[in-house]
Amino acid sequence: MKTLLKFLFWIFAIALFTIAFLIFFATLSDYKPEKQELVFETSNPDIYPEWTDIDIMIWNIGYCGLSSEMDFFYDGGKEVRTSKKQVLANLQNVISELQGNDTLEFILLQEVDVNSKRSHGVFMYDSIQTHLPDYHSFFGKNYDVFFVPVPPLKPMGSVESGLQTLSKFVPSSSVRWSFPGKFDWPTSLFMLDRCFLVNRYPMIGEKELLIVNTHNSAYDEGGVLRTQEMNYLKDFLISEYEKGNYVVVGGDWNQSPPSFEPQYTVDVFDRDDFTLIPDGYLPDSWRWVFDPATATNRRVKIPYERGLTPTTIIDFYLVSPNVETLAVNTLDRKFANSDHQPVRLKIRLLK
Repeated sequence: MKTLLKFLFWIFAIALFTIAFLIFFATLSDYKPEKQELVFETSNPDIYPEWTDIDIMIWNIGYCGLSSEMDFFYDGGKEVRTSKKQVLANLQNVISELQGNDTLEFILLQEVDVNSKRSHGVFMYDSIQTHLPDYHSFFGKNYDVFFVPVPPLKPMGSVESGLQTLSKFVPSSSVRWSFPGKFDWPTSLFMLDRCFLVNRYPMIGEKELLIVNTHNSAYDEGGVLRTQEMNYLKDFLISEYEKGNYVVVGGDWNQSPPSFEPQYTVDVFDRDDFTLIPDGYLPDSWRWVFDPATATNRRVKIPYERGLTPTTIIDFYLVSPNVETLAVNTLDRKFANSDHQPVRLKIRLLK
């Protein structure tokens, strides 16, 4: 009996020490970005006096690890990561999709991994940049954790990931803006540091076109973080529009646009944790732009099966009143390579 008790004591002691060391090291190495971080700046940007129609695509590529055959433990599934072979196949298909949409001036990607355990150390940012040589590439890191300890028996491990904006034009600057708010300690040590990435493109007459890549909080019980983020973003957007600038925001908002009701029929609408951006968030002259006929996101609690897997729309655009929307459509790829689907937008800047 004494031997058993001694064995159990040492097991408990080792487990407690491991947890304490993990939290201690995570605290020391915690990624703490500034409120604003300059990613890129030049005194010789491209300047376009007359913009023609502009094509944009947004896509959360799900670190190429959440293709249609995957479930995920965070969403109630069982799996933690797919195989490296599948990650590489997904990445190649993502790159092929982007190359095939060759009229795009701007591409806004989310969950682009850099040497993460969950995606088997594949450098997605570099690979995408290399295979799209006609674009300038900018990175806003929003996840940098040396070891994510869940689930305990098969932990997710190290993660480095962020937003990637690809542009056919050289901006005057690209700046990472930190969203306010965090989860409570120690949970915050292992969660994302949310941000939005702002690229500025000068125009004749001292006006600018702002292309904003955003990825807002998920798993936010009570919506406290989302509310803080949205209020912060609103102040930024209004300030820029009042300067006479053109503003386009796109990305994964992890919530649905105001008064949203799905108009798609082939997929099942996901009402779990259904969150709407409040009506009146911005004046009516600002426009939420999305394709109501096609889902952009699936719940990853089971592998994707059309007509059975819950889906919703959380990937969309917000444009300022001086931007005209010409077309928007979600590319229905049946979630083959990500738990999100790409959304294309065509706009025109109003004089």
